[in-house]
Amino acid sequence: MSEPRRALLSVYDKTGITDLAGALVDAGWELISSGGTARVIAEAGLPVIDVADHTGSPMMLGHRVVTLHPKVHGGILADRLDPEHQADMAEHGIAPIDLVVGNLYPFGSSVADFQHGAGRPEELIDIGGPAMVRAAAKNHAHVGVLVSPDDYPAIIDEIRADGWLSDSTRRRLARNAYAHTAAYDAAIVTWFDQTADGPELLPPTIHLALERADVLRYGENPHQQGARYRRVDEPGIWDRVEQHAGVALSYLNFFDADAAWRLAHDMGGPAAVAIIKHANPCGAAVGSDLATAYSNAFACDPRSAFGGIVACNQFVDLDTVEVMEAAAQADVILAPGFADGVIDRLITKRKNTRILSVPAPEKPPVLALRQMADGFLVQENHLFAATPDSWQVVTDRQPNDAELADATFAWRVCGHVSSNAIVLAKDGVAWGIGAGQQNRVESGEIAASKAAGRAEGGACASDAFYPFPDGIHAAADAGAAVIVQPGGSVGDNKTIATANERGVAMVFTGERQFLH
Repeated sequence: MSEPRRALLSVYDKTGITDLAGALVDAGWELISSGGTARVIAEAGLPVIDVADHTGSPMMLGHRVVTLHPKVHGGILADRLDPEHQADMAEHGIAPIDLVVGNLYPFGSSVADFQHGAGRPEELIDIGGPAMVRAAAKNHAHVGVLVSPDDYPAIIDEIRADGWLSDSTRRRLARNAYAHTAAYDAAIVTWFDQTADGPELLPPTIHLALERADVLRYGENPHQQGARYRRVDEPGIWDRVEQHAGVALSYLNFFDADAAWRLAHDMGGPAAVAIIKHANPCGAAVGSDLATAYSNAFACDPRSAFGGIVACNQFVDLDTVEVMEAAAQADVILAPGFADGVIDRLITKRKNTRILSVPAPEKPPVLALRQMADGFLVQENHLFAATPDSWQVVTDRQPNDAELADATFAWRVCGHVSSNAIVLAKDGVAWGIGAGQQNRVESGEIAASKAAGRAEGGACASDAFYPFPDGIHAAADAGAAVIVQPGGSVGDNKTIATANERGVAMVFTGERQFLH
């Protein structure tokens, strides 16, 4: 009679483990386990051999040493076709182990919730688990390894049908196993970086583990494949989106939707609407109600708003949907939610528009990464460090409260516009936005053309300093009563003098807001 196959089961997440164990027993397998996993299997009425009985060594050091034993690792790592390995196994009484089922301690979770008890986060650093998983993955020519309960059903079906796992299945599972341990190690390295005394903002190495969350319709263009990835085991707001209508999102839909969502929640105001086209706002407004905010945001640049991304920071009500129905079609509409009847009306009028309910933005990661051809650029993530109470009025004329409010709003929007950026705003509406030009004068001309006098008496924001007086003249000619800019140019004295000549107030933020 041939020796039965053996499976070693040692899991922290016990989802589905009794179903898998039962299927293995039904197929004639012998089960080895320990601790909580063995207890769950035994309570299900299934035969299981404790690891301590298998090795002849008890669990020790408060569960730190359980599976770290030659009879475990020899059984996993042995090459079944190598005579020397077979001789070693016979000499030391090592039985082969054909399947390892393991997932790791929940590093990064609450120490208080840890099953084995712990007083320090270090206790959640798994040792035996990764060692077994890596050993099984190394020897995938002979051993299967399972690290995710999501894979159990397919493996059960394959064992029931064929009695064992195919070469391609074992190879696929081994790849998943190494991804599992790599992500685990990355989380531990990140924890060391975050908890060190005086942690470096830019550590010597960065370790990211990403998992594919969505396969997109296509990439930046239809001939490019695209996908959305997220940090392993760290779902974010885009994983909690509910799509009510429209086809799947493409790469640019996600890119622009993310930009719109962040701006809509960064402008302030009871109600805020951002309309994004090609990563830049073509409309941005705040108001006392969402219908007014949307109407003004759309009025900023109706031609560019066609096919844009509309983000609202409040539930879309029936008053707002009436205004939307009369405006240009949007590719995507995002909001925290929609009042009864709104979605049906939008579908009737705009059947191809993607309609998304999206949670409020979370705090962004500390570091932002951008890929180059052969590496990455890393910087502290975008933020507004200088607050209005730290700004400096540098002109003889002081801005009044309304003008300062316009300047604050214009500056906030300007920080979300690709450089060179000029924003003309009044009464909570960005009437003119000039984006992405190679010189600041032309950005100002675009902003003034789009504003068409509607920002008269309001604010002009520039994301970087004006090097020459021509920019100040352009802002004054556009009707700005106050200019907000970083300052810091060698020509500041000339631009201040020009602002005084034109009777315009000017504020230095002391902070540049380039966006590329």
